[in-house]
This record gives sequence, C-alpha cells and structure tokens, in this order.
Amino acid sequence: MSQRVAGPEIERLIQLLARLPGLGPRSARRAALHLIRKRDELLGPLAEAMQVARERIVVCGQCGNIDTSDPCALCRDPRRDSTTLVVVETVADLWALERAGAMAARYHVLGGVLSPLDGVGPNDLNLARLVERVREEGVGEVILAVNATVDGQTTAHYIVDMLSSLDVKVTRLAHGVPVGGELDYLDDGTLAAALRQRTNV
Repeated sequence: MSQRVAGPEIERLIQLLARLPGLGPRSARRAALHLIRKRDELLGPLAEAMQVARERIVVCGQCGNIDTSDPCALCRDPRRDSTTLVVVETVADLWALERAGAMAARYHVLGGVLSPLDGVGPNDLNLARLVERVREEGVGEVILAVNATVDGQTTAHYIVDMLSSLDVKVTRLAHGVPVGGELDYLDDGTLAAALRQRTNV
C-alpha cells in the first residue's frame, strides 16, 4: 500500500497536471517538482498567467478562435482575404495553419467533428454559423482543412452538402496530409504545400 509522500496541496497540483494532454502521473510528478523547485521563476509567473487567461480569454463570436477580444485579432485584421474561409476542427488546427504562413485567409472553427459514436451531432458543432458567414460575408471559397480521419471526412461531406445550395466554391486540403494524420502534428512545410495544392470537392 503506497503512502502519500506530499501534502494535499502538492498532490492536487500533480493531479491537475496529470489531466493535461501528454502528461501521465509520472510526468505530472516530475513537472510539479520542477515547478516547485523553480517557484520564483516558473510557478509564480505561471499561476499569474493562468489567472489572467482565466479572466480575459474569450471565444470569438465570429470564427470560434480564442483571444482576449471579441472579435479576435485574426477577424479584425483588414489584410486578410475576406472571400476565403478556412474551416478547421479546433483552435489548435487554426494555430498550426497560421504557423505555416501559407495564406492570409479568415477562419472558422467547428469545435470538433461529427462523431455519432461519441454523441457529437451537427447541433454540437459551429455549423449553423458557418452557413450564415458564407451567406452574409461574400465568401467565394470555403477550404475544408479538417483532419484526414474518418470523422473528419464525414464532417467534410456533411459541410459540402450543407453548402451545396449556395454559390460558393468548396475545396479541401490536398497533397501532404496523410490519411489518419492530424494537422497539429504536421510540419509547417507540409501544411503550406497542402494549402497551396488544395482540390475541388
């Protein structure tokens, strides 16, 4: 029977860190010990940054990105091509495409993909707003930059059907994105090539 080796405050820190993606119990313990050892350099500033993030970060009502203002900086940027809308699953995918720097378009974050097995249906995603934006914002092309997974492709087909009655060109990412791959794990060059070589759906 294992005994608790730290106080409840430290145990709580470890448990919370263990909930982060990519961190299991052992990694969380190592991270917690490192933060505690560097409490002045890391733990204090991290706690402050997290408090500020909790208070100020909002979801953009226009595209679904996260920022400290609504609309977000990307939606307010007048240099972006307002006729092109890149549809992504998550904010992480949006950030991955922005890192690639392949094009200065506007984005639309779905908030996930259709997944009947997980109980995620059309009403659970930011789909109605997508149709509104295409109708109201003079969008000429919608680029489906969803992951090449079964659920991602199902979502892409659903969107194509939704937009079929509207006068808009629908394309999807092409070469460079492997089947079963996720955008957030791809290198910048691959993402840039995929955007440049997109194809009609």
